[in-house]
Amino acid sequence: MIGTVTFSQYFNDWLYSKDGYYSNYKTIGKEGDFYTAVSSSSFFGGTIGKRVVDIINDGFLSEEATIIEIGAHHGYLLSDMIQFIFTLNPELIKTLKFAIVERYEHLRIKQQEYFKQCFGDEIELIHYNDISEVNEKEAFVVANEIFDAFACDLVYTNDKNTLQYAVVENDTIKFIDNDDTFLAQYCEKYKVTKGEVARGYEEFASNLCNNIKKFEFVTFDYGEKYPRNDFSCRIYENHNVYPIFDENIKLENLYKQSDITYDVNFTHVIDSFKKAGAVNLSYETQLKALVSFGIIELLEILHKNVDEDTYLKEANKVKTLLNPIGMGDRFKMVSFRKGK
Repeated sequence: MIGTVTFSQYFNDWLYSKDGYYSNYKTIGKEGDFYTAVSSSSFFGGTIGKRVVDIINDGFLSEEATIIEIGAHHGYLLSDMIQFIFTLNPELIKTLKFAIVERYEHLRIKQQEYFKQCFGDEIELIHYNDISEVNEKEAFVVANEIFDAFACDLVYTNDKNTLQYAVVENDTIKFIDNDDTFLAQYCEKYKVTKGEVARGYEEFASNLCNNIKKFEFVTFDYGEKYPRNDFSCRIYENHNVYPIFDENIKLENLYKQSDITYDVNFTHVIDSFKKAGAVNLSYETQLKALVSFGIIELLEILHKNVDEDTYLKEANKVKTLLNPIGMGDRFKMVSFRKGK
């Protein structure tokens, strides 16, 4: 990139510009730059599907609710949810609606093709370009690893106790004295002296709360409930991880060609939804969330219906999701509700 921009502009262009990393279809998993819970086991989406069935049975949502995924990539997560919903309660497939919020047309085409391959004409997939376009009476909304992909600024308090933020000039990061009110207020509120400041959480939460009268929103991401006052921003390329300030890398070689991300401050997410009018239902590790949603019960159902080799193969994949020294503790789940 030529010229000088804020790091949040640089981050946003890296991922979302016309030739950005997410603007072109990328493989996730062994052949891609990174793994996700979705690419690790279909029981991740299946367990969230069970959550949908349970809250319908409990009466919070009706059988005519819309199931919405935000940032679906290929569509695997929503597809897994649908297949498990069908297994647990086939009648719901006839009444529920299914939608994906996806800004990129080429990904919408991929998702439609995949759903056609999985379900034929049995499932009609609705697409929205942006969450601001959604207008639903009731919905279950799910997202996996989206908050770590919101543009962020980098901030640093120098030896003179002056707050600075990062700009990028010709693919080189440098810090200048802060003149941004939002950054100053954020750092004061969350006691941040060094690290990332996400942009757009408030607008996202407001759009969701304004456009859906009644919903449960469940999202998984990596991070902590409080800032750790250090830089977590990093780049993934072919399953290699490079800290943003790694002296051995050249940003111009990785720019738009690799994934860039950072740890989520979940308190910022929670505060944004509370301000918008939603109630924070829970915050817990991925391990605890998937167990509470019923992943063990789903494995027991599988065990009763398949041979031992098939069961063990799937159980080993689930272990990846639950491993407390891996995904199980590193990833967190936070959920919200609006409406009684």
